[in-house]
Amino acid sequence: MTTYPRKLPAIVSVIGGGRMGAGIAQVFATAGATVTIVEADRAAADAALQRVSAGIHRAAEKDGLVDTAEHVLSRLGTVCSITELPADSELVVEAVPEIFSAKVDVLTAVEKVVLPTAVLASNTSSLSITDLAAALEHPQRVVGMHFFNPVPASALVEIVRAPETSDEIVQTALGWVRTLGKSEVVVCDSSGFATSRLGVLLGLEAIRMLEEGVADAESIDRAMELGYRHPMGPLRSTDLVGLDVRLAIAEHLYATLGARFQPPQLLRDKVANGDLGRKTGQGFYHWPR
Repeated sequence: MTTYPRKLPAIVSVIGGGRMGAGIAQVFATAGATVTIVEADRAAADAALQRVSAGIHRAAEKDGLVDTAEHVLSRLGTVCSITELPADSELVVEAVPEIFSAKVDVLTAVEKVVLPTAVLASNTSSLSITDLAAALEHPQRVVGMHFFNPVPASALVEIVRAPETSDEIVQTALGWVRTLGKSEVVVCDSSGFATSRLGVLLGLEAIRMLEEGVADAESIDRAMELGYRHPMGPLRSTDLVGLDVRLAIAEHLYATLGARFQPPQLLRDKVANGDLGRKTGQGFYHWPR
């Protein structure tokens, strides 16, 4: 059995403090790393810090923490520019929206600030790590670290290696995942990797079934939960991820992998109507706010 170095990066920077970025920051800070969240402005940075704080206090109440919540929070900081992130960051995780140009801009800006030894990780759930890395001077240090929502409670991290990603970087990322108490799958770079291709395909078919009147949302979800032991049905899962996020990924997979990923009209209509799932209070289910 292969063993990987179980050494936590001492200094971590997370670009983007939304739900995913805040969750990534939380798990690294809880494990003992010093974490800096980079956001666009002070209001966004303060909101990101509040998300992490709320998550840490929930974890303290539910499961307990090795450190106090206050001690964990003392390891967190925020800045409002990539130029202000710690130059000695050992790991930088970009967690900005699934827009290729935005992710490239972030990674190229980060590369100008951090040391050549830093690992640059993308939390993308569908975009090509190869293409993202191609814009950089040192593409061999770029790896996909696809965390799942909600990050603190999810057991899996999908490690995505591009052809130029070094073996050392992959092994280092594996060690970090294990140190966080999570498990990993390693996949080669391909549109949607393993998890998004399977998860999105199931979710799109569930939406088509709802659209065609095969069954209501709750029945479709219960069929997968009880019949296949899925912890959550595909429609409720889509609400959790965000219908806009699922649509963006489906559009990308449709363009790169073909017709089986064509988004149903019902999904397009709900996104156009602003029914984005839990974050707006309405998706395939109603979510009290």
